[in-house]
Amino acid sequence: MSPTPLAADGEFAEIIARYPRARSAVLPLLHLVQSRAGRIGPDEVAEVAAALDLTPAEVTGVVSFYTMYSERALGRHHIGVCTNTLCAMLGGDALFERLTDDLGVANKGTTGDGMFTVERIECQAACTHAPVVTIDWEFFDDMTPTKLAEVVAALRAGQQVTATRGGPIRGIRHTERVLAGFDDDPTPGSMADDRALAGVRVAQQRGMTAPVGPTPTTGVQR
Repeated sequence: MSPTPLAADGEFAEIIARYPRARSAVLPLLHLVQSRAGRIGPDEVAEVAAALDLTPAEVTGVVSFYTMYSERALGRHHIGVCTNTLCAMLGGDALFERLTDDLGVANKGTTGDGMFTVERIECQAACTHAPVVTIDWEFFDDMTPTKLAEVVAALRAGQQVTATRGGPIRGIRHTERVLAGFDDDPTPGSMADDRALAGVRVAQQRGMTAPVGPTPTTGVQR
């Protein structure tokens, strides 16, 4: 297996230095690798394993468990359509069917021009704005098939597209770098609107508080 140049600069070391135990860096390292390679293949697994003194099997177990890592090459933009219960009831399945028909791909498929990867997503934790779509993990709320088609067309035309509650869409590789801890440029202002905060406000009005849980204990490090 030939080595890849992904660890050639200091970003691997910078991530590892954040943690008291090197193996704790596996998640952000994988995001960094995915930002560079567009996927987590065998070569990338081997490089992360070597950097953290893990076995390739241990790293592969992480990659296969967490759905945000992809062993297939991703397109320039990742479109996730929530089809969990509430989103599905409010049109998520219709969104997914229209999108895959328009782009000519199946679930987790990538368009022939490498522009879009489409995936069914479980709950996005944004039920107040169902049906929800994420593009490069940024929220697009209250979507309809027509609105989604317009967003996709704008991205294909190279136009700037801004998320409903976030910043401009810059591509999945940029998002992966942000998840690794680099190049974050947060959008000013709150990411939550009146609907998202409704439950909190009702609790405040009624004087409701969460029960105090037990004091955490330090686990045994291995």
